[in-house]
Amino acid sequence: MKSVTTKLKLFRPALTSRCSYSSTDQTLLLNEFTRFCYQRDLPRALKSMDSLQSHGLWADSATYSELIKCCLDHRAVHEGNLVCRHLYFNGNQPMLFLVNVLINMYVKFNLLDKAHNLFDKMPQRNVISWTTLISAYSKHKHHQKALKLLVLMLRESVRPNVYTYSSVLRSCNGMSDVRMIQCGIVKEGLESDVFVRSALIDVFAKLGEPEDALSVFDEMVTGDAIVWNSIIGGFAQNNKGDDALKLFKRMKRAGFTAEQATLTSVLRACTGLALLELGMQAHVHIVKYDRDLILNNALVDMYCKCGSLEDARRVFRQMKERDVISWSTMVSGLAQNGYSHEALKLFEAMKASGTKPNYVTVVGVLFACSHAGLLEDGWYYFREMKKLYGIEPGREHYGCMIDLLGKAGKLEDAVKLLNEMDCEPDAVTWRTLLGACRVQGNMVLAEYVAKKVLELDPEDAGSYTVLSNIYANSQRWDSVEEIRTRMRYRGMKKEPGCSWIEVNKKIHAFIIGDESHPMKAEVDKKLNQLIHGLIGIGYVPETDFVLQDLEGEQMEDSLRHHSEKLALAFGLMTLPSEKVIRIRKNLRICGDCHVFFKLASKLERRSVVIRDPIRYHHFEDGKCSCGDYW
Repeated sequence: MKSVTTKLKLFRPALTSRCSYSSTDQTLLLNEFTRFCYQRDLPRALKSMDSLQSHGLWADSATYSELIKCCLDHRAVHEGNLVCRHLYFNGNQPMLFLVNVLINMYVKFNLLDKAHNLFDKMPQRNVISWTTLISAYSKHKHHQKALKLLVLMLRESVRPNVYTYSSVLRSCNGMSDVRMIQCGIVKEGLESDVFVRSALIDVFAKLGEPEDALSVFDEMVTGDAIVWNSIIGGFAQNNKGDDALKLFKRMKRAGFTAEQATLTSVLRACTGLALLELGMQAHVHIVKYDRDLILNNALVDMYCKCGSLEDARRVFRQMKERDVISWSTMVSGLAQNGYSHEALKLFEAMKASGTKPNYVTVVGVLFACSHAGLLEDGWYYFREMKKLYGIEPGREHYGCMIDLLGKAGKLEDAVKLLNEMDCEPDAVTWRTLLGACRVQGNMVLAEYVAKKVLELDPEDAGSYTVLSNIYANSQRWDSVEEIRTRMRYRGMKKEPGCSWIEVNKKIHAFIIGDESHPMKAEVDKKLNQLIHGLIGIGYVPETDFVLQDLEGEQMEDSLRHHSEKLALAFGLMTLPSEKVIRIRKNLRICGDCHVFFKLASKLERRSVVIRDPIRYHHFEDGKCSCGDYW
């Protein structure tokens, strides 16, 4: 290793002195300063720097670079400012390399204004100067400043490099920006760079254009896992789980090893599709990353949202480290699966662990209260969330409380709370109150609330449907027909009930009235046998849930073919007796199907889990985890 003195000879600039000072003494001062800088002795280095300044001396750029690194390591902002002032003292102009180091220091201290001021004073700037500042603005979401700097950079004929483009792409808020930058990338011949391709894929995914992302991906053979991670993640975040999983299979066939980022996206895809079997296969790959907090959090979320609470609890218990996301995911998962009291106990354990709840945690807690009818607990947590945890109530918190009050029959209190919201109620909040009106059968308020929803979202077919259902429950068939006429006039259709079940890694879908399933005849036969058996133990179709103007046997026949019943019959035919039957559906489960599934779980001695858009129902031995409160 070269000595400090040798380094000094290599880097020392011409020295100037404002007073009589021998060259030997100057060398001793510079050697001392250099030694302290390389030893990362910040206090003594700064004291030595003062001596240099008092004698009009400056060391070499490499030594100052070490001193600035030391300031960064100690988060010493004041000391960093002293170094900067020293370098510009008495009209001195640091070398370009050193100014870039100073700009980077201010960027890492999050002092972007100081960084930009230094940048503006530079007599000349290179690609590193521009890229450092562009990257900083992009990272801090000052997107317009980042894009403006790129334009100025090009006007000064400084050619962007791969790091410039991969940074500025994060600042694109529209396709026009992306297309402009993409043209520059192609012009510079950088389209094959791993980081540039990955950034392009990421920005297309962020803007909701996964097909454009796939075009970039498919333009050339991909030989780097980073690009695979980007494309798989892009499809997963755009709720295109099937495509994400197909790409993951392509990646495995191409010989790439799944990394943490890839597996997180795969778990996200499995979560969105409620594909437990595939999620469990992904878990096998994750075992070697057992200490990865992000992956463990994604695993807990996947198991919760696939309705496998035992697996979620097991992963949570075995986690070596937990953060607020870990706790919040488990609290929300328990609440959504009908284990509200356990969710509240876990919340207390979270507080005892010293982890501070966040916005999402309290949403999970209030959801638990809402879906267990815990009115007093809900009011307590809602009223105290700001005081105890410093969290301002948001729309989701108000929504949970309005749902809780509505289900408890306190519609006046729900309306009062809605009117007291700190933020303007959106369509989702009004829809929550509309759902409460449906539960309580309050037509007068429902008509008013539906009008509010449709003012905010005129194309919301769901609100028309809920209002139609409320009229149907009250036998007001003329009003039902009026609603349906308005829907037809607007070109709206009631979303048909659809249920999905996973068997042998394949998804089977069932829709009422659909004859396309290859085993439809066998499914109908099995369902008829099941209904016959259930009638023998007391099942009576609850025709109040047939929201059409039908009579007698027609009503019962309509109930018979609800999509989740077809999926259940198929599951009983195809899955081993020890396996849990897991069904996902797009509409809220009706009261008749709820009774049907409770009795079926007892008759068939099977565990059945249904996931609807709101929550999960775990049926076992004639009971449901929701306690018949949903």
